Amino acid sequence: MDKKIILDTDFLLMSLKFRVDLISEINRICDFNYKIYIIDKTIDELKNKKFEKLALGLIKRFEIINTKKDKIVDDLILELKDDNIIVATQDKEFKKKLKREKIPIITIRQKKYLMIQNVL
Repeated sequence: MDKKIILDTDFLLMSLKFRVDLISEINRICDFNYKIYIIDKTIDELKNKKFEKLALGLIKRFEIINTKKDKIVDDLILELKDDNIIVATQDKEFKKKLKREKIPIITIRQKKYLMIQNVL
């Protein structure tokens, strides 16, 4: 079964800001089958952000997880409760929540590399 790599809004914007090649970096750090996803509410959160147009162009390549949209993206991701998810985020508070739930995390390091933190 493919792993689901879910990108949160902040991670998406930071990767564009630092010009990180998301696809090749994810390929580099993941030696397993995966698909990249975003939560539908991420599209709403991108509105009026600095890299909105670039981000919207990039996410056309990813699959969208449809939700009820009545919460923030972080909470929607936490509700997925799937053993096959990996979350890409830069948000410190969200990382703490993910670690408590034992969900692996992908982060940007030194403004150019991705790193996966397996808590398993």
